[in-house]
Amino acid sequence: MKTAHILLVEDNEGDIILTLDAFEESKVKTKISVVRNGQEALDYLFRKGKFEESKKPDLILLDINIPIFSGHEVLGKIKQDDVLKKIPVIMLTTSSNQKDIDKAYENHCNSYVKKPLDMDEFLDAILKIENFWLQLSTLAD
Repeated sequence: MKTAHILLVEDNEGDIILTLDAFEESKVKTKISVVRNGQEALDYLFRKGKFEESKKPDLILLDINIPIFSGHEVLGKIKQDDVLKKIPVIMLTTSSNQKDIDKAYENHCNSYVKKPLDMDEFLDAILKIENFWLQLSTLAD
């Protein structure tokens, strides 16, 4: 099995650490690239500036409440691009606001996961994402 490449778009250092720790426990070999705001996410995905050599991720974990461009704005740009729109985007966020949920699905997110506040539940949520998206599902090339 090839190494799964994940792009984590997250500005909360604690959540970054928890997510990286959860994937270290993973059965699937992963490489995780981390960007901390919407501009970096778009630059990474469109290979601009310091991200010219970036590789296309197999999966994107995208927070809604990030600086510069929101997760909704980043998601909209991803799903308008013929190449990037094939990458599954999981909105991984603290927001349980129904407007955020509706907007994410209107912009064609593949899944919306509310971040659990409990550390064990957070780790469990990440492992469930891994099980479904990286083990059970077949991803586009």
